[in-house]
Amino acid sequence: MRARDGGGVLLTQAIHTLDLLVSLAGLPEEVKAYATTSRVHRMETEDLAMAAIRFSSGAIGTVSATTCAYPGYPDEIDIIGTRGMARLGGQRLAVSLHDGAELSFEDEAAGGAGADPMAFPHCHHRAVLADFLDAVDGDREPRVNGREALKVHRLIAAVLGAAESGMPQRL
Repeated sequence: MRARDGGGVLLTQAIHTLDLLVSLAGLPEEVKAYATTSRVHRMETEDLAMAAIRFSSGAIGTVSATTCAYPGYPDEIDIIGTRGMARLGGQRLAVSLHDGAELSFEDEAAGGAGADPMAFPHCHHRAVLADFLDAVDGDREPRVNGREALKVHRLIAAVLGAAESGMPQRL
């Protein structure tokens, strides 16, 4: 519900993955999108959203978020570049370079995108809150300030605006 949760799948489930995407790639310049409430859920917000995004560099990408899919699959971000590809899936980062090199990193902390979306650690949230409190005590900017945190909200608003209007949205 909008009153309780503030929004649908983009704001309640996909926001952290979208925030990570924005941190890695920056804000897109333009968004074209569709969003709907499927027959799977009875709710007043979107449970399925798809978007095509274009960055100022000319790079394009896609965003897909849903609570309709069979549970248990991790969130994924794929970045394909001129020298290779990186996939962040759940707690694992895998990099495959065109020269044949392979790199892999895994975080031991559980994620919250599996069959049990509440099975996630709170250490990341606690770290952000601790940094904020340290910033207040130390009279410094937090590592993630309000301007930075609002970027993902601008992206979500653009996706929903493009879906509602049927027109591309510029950020």
